[in-house]
Amino acid sequence: MSKSQTESRKKEHVEIALKAESQYSKKPGFEKVELLHNSLPEIDFEEVDLSTTFLGKTISYPLLISAMTGGYPEAKKINEELALAAQKHNIAFAVGSQRSMLENKSMKETYSVRDVAPDIPVIGNIGAVQLKGYPIEDILNLAPEIGADALAIHINPLQEIVQPEGDRDFSDVTLKIKEICKKAKYPIIVKEVGSGISQEVALKLKAAGASMIDVAGAGGTSWSKVEYARNGATPGFEEWGIPTLESLIQCRDTCPLIASGGVRSGIDIIKSLALGAKMGGAAYPFLKALTQSQAKLDQTLETWESQMKKGAFLSGCKNVDELKGAKLIFV
Repeated sequence: MSKSQTESRKKEHVEIALKAESQYSKKPGFEKVELLHNSLPEIDFEEVDLSTTFLGKTISYPLLISAMTGGYPEAKKINEELALAAQKHNIAFAVGSQRSMLENKSMKETYSVRDVAPDIPVIGNIGAVQLKGYPIEDILNLAPEIGADALAIHINPLQEIVQPEGDRDFSDVTLKIKEICKKAKYPIIVKEVGSGISQEVALKLKAAGASMIDVAGAGGTSWSKVEYARNGATPGFEEWGIPTLESLIQCRDTCPLIASGGVRSGIDIIKSLALGAKMGGAAYPFLKALTQSQAKLDQTLETWESQMKKGAFLSGCKNVDELKGAKLIFV
């Protein structure tokens, strides 16, 4: 694929993903579980502290602004504004696929956010199937070149198979992931892009050396719907995927997890922690807020943070470790 095609595709992805019709019709599953209400929390709300360590850095909440974009000129401003908000709120931030950097070094600037976010955890990004097409040294340099603390390898067979120009050869991808994990001097996170990860796949990724898995389940943005909107391809897989709740339950005893995919509130984040996740992440709600204003993005993050803290209090939990043991009701 030419560099101009990649850049054009990434711009289209952001524009289409912002539309309501790009979302799954089915739910991620958070509506099926509730934290057990504690009428006698026996804690001072002001002492609730949800700070946690992620990629060697202390952040104020177990929250990640998930991978969205990069690789075309307009993406620089989007990533900078999202990262600026992440820095202000002291939470983690991830850039979108850095494939464009591999094809066109000038695109590096669209992913570089350290000038506005010097202190927070930042995660780089590359597609698993791209590991087969580029020298391993180039892949390993992606995170350091933008000052990232880790590299996320995204696995997206559904998106690729419905994309007319998609990569269809996923043979030996696990071996490539294992090679990257062995040689990288920083953590490797393996993530889906919205179709979920099963227990079987999670165990393979753990064996390959993944430091963490982002389940990125179904219930949020449907990348098959995005690709259908781009190309008018024959539909049929709009609702394909493992709902986030099910993916979390299947993967909870494999390795450290990030919960994403249809996460739409701070309450979803703390439910995810009780289900076994270390962190929660979202993309669409924050990008949507940013299209209105930076102030709206700040307001959205403040709302989520308030929901997390109040939800922890109402569950009788004063920190992240206690939330991980919070009692749940399946409804």
